[in-house]
Amino acid sequence: MNGEKLKIGPHAFDSRLIIGSGKYPSPEVMVRAHEASGARVVTVAVARVNLDPARREKTLLDFIDRGKYTILPNTAGAYTAEEAIRIAHLARSAGLGNLLKLEVLGDPKTLLPDVIGLLEATRILVKEGFIVMPYTNDDPIVAKKLEEAGAACVMPLAAPIGSGRGIQNRLNIQFIREAVSCPVIVDAGVGTASDAAICMEMGVDGVLMNTAIALADDPVMMAQAMCEAVSAGRKAFLAGRIPMKEYGSPSSPQERFVQK
Repeated sequence: MNGEKLKIGPHAFDSRLIIGSGKYPSPEVMVRAHEASGARVVTVAVARVNLDPARREKTLLDFIDRGKYTILPNTAGAYTAEEAIRIAHLARSAGLGNLLKLEVLGDPKTLLPDVIGLLEATRILVKEGFIVMPYTNDDPIVAKKLEEAGAACVMPLAAPIGSGRGIQNRLNIQFIREAVSCPVIVDAGVGTASDAAICMEMGVDGVLMNTAIALADDPVMMAQAMCEAVSAGRKAFLAGRIPMKEYGSPSSPQERFVQK
């Protein structure tokens, strides 16, 4: 894509697709899907992984090649700012670095964010040196406040987590793009490759997904489809689509060719 990279804080990544690590049929399928996706960032739910250095059993982290992928720890499962901050500290103590996907959920049924807690946790973690990537709702006002709080990007949902409903809120995503100067990464709701392409055609900087790949009938093939969709959607955005018109317009010029 013209040598473009996805830039998050001091990091730059060759792929604009960020992929998850949960729900796969097996760790081996996860490894193959990661490879097929072309992603360079893999997010891991820290609270659901055994970080004890003395552990004997393998965890998801043992199946992720740290030479190929940057681990993006996330605070999934946190329902308060305090819980999210604690999980962030656990991740850093385990050697997973300062890059962090921040989630503070407000409702176990919809899994929608608690934006008040999210803003509070963002301010604190940024001051502590974390590079915060907050999962948020599709409110441009909140997105702007997160940027002002020091977030390295904003990650609005396209639909509820794991719903696979695709982009339900194009206008709000557009408003968010206009409201902030930091990267915008659509997180949650993507169901299939066309959803990913539409996100990128709207001009967002990247897409994060997990369920759409992990629970597909063929996760490896879906991961490859998502890779191609993100790339195609970005190229289409950069190329610039033609204006929409009310009526038909001939594909060939009406003027006759004039021979000289």
